[in-house]
Amino acid sequence: MPVHPIEFRYFNKEMRDIFTEENKLLMWLKVEAALAQAHAELGNIPKDAAKEINRKADLKYVKLERVKEIDHQIHHDLMAMVKAFAEQCDGSAGKYIHLSATSYDIEDTATALMLSQALLIIKKRLKALLSNLITLTEANKDLVCVGRTHGQQALPTTYGMRIGVWLYEVSRHLERLNEIFPRIRTGKMSGAVGTMASFGDKGIKIQKRVMEILELDEVLIANQIVQRDRHAEVILFTCLVAGTIDKIAREMRILQRSEIAEMFEPFKKKQVGSSTMPHKRNPHKAERLCALSRVLKSNASIALENMTLEDERDLTNSASERVLFPENFILLDFMLTQLNSILPHVEFNKTNINKNLDLTKGAFLAEKIMIELVAKDIGRQEAHEILRTSAIEARNTDRSMKEILLENQLISNQFNEEEINEMLDPANYLGKAIEQIDNLLSVIKSKKF
Repeated sequence: MPVHPIEFRYFNKEMRDIFTEENKLLMWLKVEAALAQAHAELGNIPKDAAKEINRKADLKYVKLERVKEIDHQIHHDLMAMVKAFAEQCDGSAGKYIHLSATSYDIEDTATALMLSQALLIIKKRLKALLSNLITLTEANKDLVCVGRTHGQQALPTTYGMRIGVWLYEVSRHLERLNEIFPRIRTGKMSGAVGTMASFGDKGIKIQKRVMEILELDEVLIANQIVQRDRHAEVILFTCLVAGTIDKIAREMRILQRSEIAEMFEPFKKKQVGSSTMPHKRNPHKAERLCALSRVLKSNASIALENMTLEDERDLTNSASERVLFPENFILLDFMLTQLNSILPHVEFNKTNINKNLDLTKGAFLAEKIMIELVAKDIGRQEAHEILRTSAIEARNTDRSMKEILLENQLISNQFNEEEINEMLDPANYLGKAIEQIDNLLSVIKSKKF
């Protein structure tokens, strides 16, 4: 029976299949076949033997059950694969499997193949997220709302600008992915401690040819493993993407609070919010995304620790990576898919958006009036103090900022009621928000990710 939630709850089949035992075994077989082919081309083994090895490098011949059976006896999973593979090869071909290689020549090169497959799925999900955010940004670029800092009403902004910030961040993740992809798509075939001694004088040619067959880059130098800075970078990338998802989901949770109630994740007709409180509309999908992001981000420290191994090799990275890679990729894939299912159906309550714009009765536009006073040759510090005390009075007396300002002789001498109304209209104090959004959309749409 499944134990880990990535096996039965938080997964998409396409990504989960990459990290199954079957696919890992298949990747091992693929690397062993490429090694045999390279040996044959360079005259190290008979070509017929390499053909037989390539023909049998398939799960229909090499069964996972048999590999596990052997592993139970010898306590070495990769050598168990070699033995199970050799059993299936006709003639003498089996004796050439794994010739001159060390275990992590196979393991790390297979890992490069698997992580490359996984990154391509993440790229697909990120591009879908980019598209969803473009649509939302465009649709709401001039939907005026309250901007908040420190949890307090600050100045007007727009939902297009708020979502545009997320959009810009996702575009950087796609750039990062393209940058790190070739660094993780790198394998090695250099034997124990990395000297290639076991390959004789053909070591460099063997490694080059194996990687050509597998369509991977090759390391220029390594010890017995591919260095873990590459893998740490990939895991940290997944953590960065999870951080963005966490940011978006947390903002959606805040905006869905009953006291704010501006933006909501979709809620199906028969959906239940609480087992005991029938009225509840909990943002449970956003909360789930925030929760899972914590798992991914906690794994960053493990990936960084794995960079430091003793001498030319030790095994302290191995067990943790069996957990690390599937967890971060399967969960991130699920999170991106979940967010992509939410965003096209988010709901905006414009009544509450406007209600919140009027919550301070105009006080949150004090900066606008301060700037206008400075334009009238009133000192900035004096203007700031006038608006600060006016805002406090408006709040303490539960009156509108307009009333307080009109009672101030200095202000009423400078502005009439109509001008004050104009200054207290949030739509008139958006600066270059719309222009920034349009520029962002233009730049991002022009990029080829």
